[in-house]
Amino acid sequence: MKKAIIVGATSGIGREVALRMLERGWLLGIAGRREDALEELRKSYPENVIAYPIDVMKEDAAERLMYLIRHRGGMDLFFLASGTGCRNLSLDEEIEVRTAETNVTGFIRMVVAAYRYFETAGGGHIAVISSIAGTKGLGAAAAYSATKRFQNTYIDALAQLSRRKNIPVKFTDIRPGFVDTALLNSEEYTYPMLMRADKVAGIIMQALDKKKRVIIIDWRYRALVFLWKFIPQWFWERMNI
Repeated sequence: MKKAIIVGATSGIGREVALRMLERGWLLGIAGRREDALEELRKSYPENVIAYPIDVMKEDAAERLMYLIRHRGGMDLFFLASGTGCRNLSLDEEIEVRTAETNVTGFIRMVVAAYRYFETAGGGHIAVISSIAGTKGLGAAAAYSATKRFQNTYIDALAQLSRRKNIPVKFTDIRPGFVDTALLNSEEYTYPMLMRADKVAGIIMQALDKKKRVIIIDWRYRALVFLWKFIPQWFWERMNI
């Protein structure tokens, strides 16, 4: 049976992907900050799931991840769904810094720990949830879009590094658009083209099966990102996005 570690399995896309894997009989190690949500999922699949709380913002996150991997008996796939972001037109410093710490510092902690494990184990598969927001700088979510660009670039760099060192690690950079999860719950703003998390999880599973390098979910967002690339910078800066 395949083994996967999912960080950010307590809600949203991470939880839906975990459920899809469990339907296939995978053995999972799940992690996140909310111990109650982790325990709820573990109790539903006691023979297939072990759970361990991990906060990617804390310095012991990588150590805790390695403990979870060992306790699971290894892993074939590392799936990182943990992240944060929101509209921040006022550029509230606390929000911007927290977004950077989670999506950059926390991201590095988790991905590097997983990469080092696979380097020692002789190969594996790393998949991360980034975003189409990394394509362009979005004025309504400056830190979020910047950190997602960082994630895209970091995975590109690790993919090159693994080839240079001849380590058979596969990478999948998953770039959704707006997904109907708690992260986007807002009374002040209605997000367009919202996708259901369970549908997105199904598409992600197909991408993981094929070990796709980059996937933009939904044809509407693929078209949008394609068009964004042709927008001149002077015009982009005048758009209300």
